[in-house]
Amino acid sequence: MTTAEHRRPPNGFNLVPPPGWDVIPLRAGTKEAMDRIVRKAVAQLPAGFPKDDIPQARLKLTQEMKKVVRRAGAKGGMTLYLPTERLHGVALPVSIVASEPIEIPRVRPDSGPEAVLAALASVTPGAETRELDDTAALRSERDVPADAAQGVDVAHRRVEYFVPVPDSDPDQYLTFSFSALIAPGSDPAFYDTLVELFDAVMGTFRWSYA
Repeated sequence: MTTAEHRRPPNGFNLVPPPGWDVIPLRAGTKEAMDRIVRKAVAQLPAGFPKDDIPQARLKLTQEMKKVVRRAGAKGGMTLYLPTERLHGVALPVSIVASEPIEIPRVRPDSGPEAVLAALASVTPGAETRELDDTAALRSERDVPADAAQGVDVAHRRVEYFVPVPDSDPDQYLTFSFSALIAPGSDPAFYDTLVELFDAVMGTFRWSYA
């Protein structure tokens, strides 16, 4: 690999979701992915599920899917990852959103992304540095309480990775957000396990130069 090739910024990334998850692209092909997921969900309905209720179930699934996709798109999402199969009979109330790259000016003309990460870490509670495919990234975790005034209908655990795109000019950054809805009276250890799952998924992150 030549020096010029090595310094060429990546044109994408690869992330491996857990088994039983599906990927919904939010730039193009969104409807086709949603239709596929709804068909799969309907096919997995219990054998004794009333046939007359299937159209209503399909409609409800489609509406819920559209709501999740709309929220992800409103936050600048470009890819949505959702569990579409139950785990030990439990439907996981979680999602992962990869957001469109954003540009952030350098802290100083001679500084790089590490200065931006340090500045963000200083004002972000619980922030810590992680490494993803040889790239320093910022990870943060917090519980977000329900607040109707802020548009937060249900409390949730949120984990975010903020990742600079290597050799981008101007400097660009990706955000990966994990959200797990918190049911009242639920065991915090359950959500700790879900967070560990997300961290494991982020461990599969690789830049793409193809």
